Amino acid sequence: MPGFAGFQVNLGNVLVEMHRLDDALAAYQRAIELDARSADTYNNIGAVYRALERFDDARSAYDKALAIDPKHMGAWNNLGLLHDARGEIEAAIRAYLTALDLAPGHRNSAYLLGITFYKVGQLAKAAEVFRLWAQRDPDDPVPSHLYAACSGQNVPERASDAYLEAEFDRFSASFERVLNERLHYCAPQRCADLLAECLPAKDGALDMLDAGCGTGLCGPLVAPWSRRLVGVDLSAGMLAKARNKGVYDELIKAELTAYLQGGRDRWDAIVCADTLCYFGDLTAVLQASASALRPGAAMVFTVEALADDGATQAAILPNGRYAHGRAHLDRVLAAAGLQTLDARREVLRNEGGAPVQGWLMAVKRPL
Repeated sequence: MPGFAGFQVNLGNVLVEMHRLDDALAAYQRAIELDARSADTYNNIGAVYRALERFDDARSAYDKALAIDPKHMGAWNNLGLLHDARGEIEAAIRAYLTALDLAPGHRNSAYLLGITFYKVGQLAKAAEVFRLWAQRDPDDPVPSHLYAACSGQNVPERASDAYLEAEFDRFSASFERVLNERLHYCAPQRCADLLAECLPAKDGALDMLDAGCGTGLCGPLVAPWSRRLVGVDLSAGMLAKARNKGVYDELIKAELTAYLQGGRDRWDAIVCADTLCYFGDLTAVLQASASALRPGAAMVFTVEALADDGATQAAILPNGRYAHGRAHLDRVLAAAGLQTLDARREVLRNEGGAPVQGWLMAVKRPL
C-alpha cells in the first residue's frame, strides 16, 4: 500500500522516539505528500521543528494545522510550547487557554498553563489553574500537589507516592531529552565525580544502589565500581527506560525509604541524584540510608538549596519540589549518625533560563 499516509506518520512517530528527528521529519513530509489535508501530520511536523529549534518553520507548520482544523487542540497546545520556547509568555498563555477552551479536561494544557504562570511569578493564577484542575479531576494527585506548592495550603511533608508515580510515568518518554536539551541537567555527573573522590579504584567490587534511579542516568557512570548495581524507583515508566541502559543487575519498583529500611548493612555505596528534592524533612530517609550502608560505606546525593543556608526546615517550591538549607542537612545527617565528607554548593540544572543551586553532599557511615 504505497499510498498509505498513516504508515509514514507512524514511522515518523517511531523515529521521534529514537531521537532521529531529521528522519522523522522526512517521514512526516512524505505523509503530507500523500495527504495534504492532515492537521495531525502538520502538528507533528511542527513539534519536530520545535525540537530542532527551527522556530519559524514550526510556527508555519502549526499555522497550516490550524488552517485545516481551527479547533485542533493539540496544535494550540504545541503552539503554546513554541511561544514559551521563544520567550513569548503572554502568547503561550493565550494558546494554552485556547486549548483548554476546546478541551476543558485536557491534563497537559492545564499543567503547562499553571507552570507558565508559576514561571512568570503569578503564583495566585497558577494556584487557581491547579485548583480548578483538581476540582475537575479529584482522583489525579498532580494538581492537588501543585496547588499546595503554589498556594502554601495543606503542604504535605513529602511528595506522595501517587504524585511521583503519575508525574514521572507521564514524563518518562521525554525525560532525558528535556533534561539534556533544555535544562542542562548535570546532577548525575556531579554525583559520579564526587563519588570517584570517595571510593577506591573502579575495580567492580562494590554492591551499589542507585536510589531514585529514574531513567538510569547515573547507572552507566557508576557501573565501573559495581559488582552488583541495583536501581529503585517508584515510576514503572522510568524503570522501563532504565532497563534499556543495560547496566543494572536489578530494577525494583518501590518507595525509597521503605526499601532502604528493608535491608540493613547492605550497600557499599549509594548514589541519589535529584531524588531527595521530593522529600521535605529528610530525617527518615537519611536514617534509613545510614542503616542500609555498611560500616565505612559512602553515600553521595543532591538536594536543591534554599537561599537561606541557616534554614532548619525544608520549604516546598512552586514547582512541587522541596529545597533545603545547609543547617537542615547538618542536623539530620548528625541525627542519622552520618559523617559529612564533602559539601559543595553547585548548579545542578537550569529552570526558566536560570541556574538552579543545590547541595552536592558526600557522607559516610562511620566504622
